[in-house]
Amino acid sequence: MSAASPPTPVTLVWCRRDLRLEDHAALALALSRPGMVLPVFVFDRAILEPLARFDRRVAFIHQSLEAMQATLASLGGGLCVVHGRAEEELPRLAAAFQATRMVAARDHEPSAIARDVAVEEALRAMGVSTDWVKDQSIFEHQEILTQAAKPFSVFTPYKNAWLKAFTPAQAAAFESGPQWLKGRLLNKRLAAMPSLDALGFDATAGDDLKTKGSQANAQALLQDFLRRIDHYQAARDFPALRGPSYLSVHLRFGTISIRQLVREAMARIASAASEQDATGARTWLSELIWRDFYMQILANFPHVVHGSFKPQYDKIEWRDPASNDWFDAWCEGRTGYPLVDAGMRQLNQSGYMHNRLRMVVASFLTKDLGIHWKHGEAYFAKRLNDFDLSANNGGWQWAASTGCDAQPYFRIFNPVSQSERFDPAGAFIRRYVPEIAHLGNKQIHSPWLAAGFSAKGYGGPIVDHDVARKETLARFAVLKDAPGAQDAP
Repeated sequence: MSAASPPTPVTLVWCRRDLRLEDHAALALALSRPGMVLPVFVFDRAILEPLARFDRRVAFIHQSLEAMQATLASLGGGLCVVHGRAEEELPRLAAAFQATRMVAARDHEPSAIARDVAVEEALRAMGVSTDWVKDQSIFEHQEILTQAAKPFSVFTPYKNAWLKAFTPAQAAAFESGPQWLKGRLLNKRLAAMPSLDALGFDATAGDDLKTKGSQANAQALLQDFLRRIDHYQAARDFPALRGPSYLSVHLRFGTISIRQLVREAMARIASAASEQDATGARTWLSELIWRDFYMQILANFPHVVHGSFKPQYDKIEWRDPASNDWFDAWCEGRTGYPLVDAGMRQLNQSGYMHNRLRMVVASFLTKDLGIHWKHGEAYFAKRLNDFDLSANNGGWQWAASTGCDAQPYFRIFNPVSQSERFDPAGAFIRRYVPEIAHLGNKQIHSPWLAAGFSAKGYGGPIVDHDVARKETLARFAVLKDAPGAQDAP
């Protein structure tokens, strides 16, 4: 009698911020080894429980998973989706499917690191090995260092080093799509994916998403942007124009690969007939590098999650938001400054905010209202569809002048001049602040100055910008000469 053949090895591929099948680093590594592959996703209670019932991000994830499931089913496999705590569910799945290995992409957020350590330890105790791969960025953690072998804290030198270190291999696509998955997927009966309602979320949360989840929708948006990319540098700062790529939420959840975007940018630069023709693609590539920059800041300086990048700036005396209703007015878009209010209403209504407006409203909260950036950061974290800890923290600290390579504290956005410059005809303001839509193109930026101004439900400015500016200069002046105040930690 011949001995029984050993069981076919099974590898779990834990999908997290890589909700696609093409150019998928973890899937590619699993496919490079013998055996069968089972993609899994955990709706982690630790992440979901603090969220509001109406959360568009959970709906976006659900849409993306449904698209992945449909493709995997057509290939003879499936996506295993469970609801629980990752450190409990993954060992359970490993035991249920007799997996010998788990592969996942690294995540450098402090809470994710702690979770992943717990998962790895639980799997190791069962004899299941784990592999972690890079997927979220082109360069991560300490792959790009200064000549002194330290992490960068200023963007331009980092960008120059990034470009010098970059080779096409850094952005090469991984072999993980349907043509490689066919015949390699574990063919087991899987439980149905839990519905949004079963997860504790409003089933209609995704109905008003302008950017729907799925790899296919990400690719459609990319193709639309590539037709506009040459005008990106000129159009990106004007919220009434279709200037941005609108891919941020897809990058956040990995329905598109950062490598593909860098390949597209590099290809457009290489094919440009002149330097002028390459301006849009170069500007966009720079924005993608900013994303890598903030990710490595978070990985190398995790204290930024709880305080200023420059610790000296934690001594600043911010205004208590409970002392008046200014913070609520900012959140609700009723500060009396039309562009600020339009930006906040766009966020509240859609979960998206134009990047120029993110800077304007952040500057207003910290520099005009004198409220700590962490309050604004937390509000964005609840509302933004594309919320990403590294970029959100980096952007808020930049605006507040407490972060790395930050806006100097004495450069304070004037909400009226920003409005006049970036929404000159008031088109964006009229869309979100209809109470003043009847005003002319000049008056709409500072309606309180219009003769006989009266707008039902829309009052004057809650703070005088010129007075607030002087208060901000005084607030920061006590630190400007402090030892190391201008230096990185």
